[in-house]
Amino acid sequence: MPLATLLTPTNIIGAFVVVNLWTFILFGLDKIRAEEGTWRVSEGALLAWAFFGGSIGAYAGRALFRHKTRKQPFSSHLHQTAIFQVIALACGGGWMLAG
Repeated sequence: MPLATLLTPTNIIGAFVVVNLWTFILFGLDKIRAEEGTWRVSEGALLAWAFFGGSIGAYAGRALFRHKTRKQPFSSHLHQTAIFQVIALACGGGWMLAG
């Protein structure tokens, strides 16, 4: 199956929703485990999910669960990821409009 047939707007939006929901759930799970003192989701995993499209879920999870809101350098890395995604989206959108 060609890649173009998989990259439909519906599939892209669906993947975006799933990644953000999963990232949000991971933040909640990590908060629960932090309070219980049990095994945690690594910061690297949380940042990776945010980087691969889950920034909205990450910010929503931080806000709702009040988790990792002041932790450095985690917060800086999350902000950098979100800025990178906005720039990439703007460049991609500009490229598509120009073509």
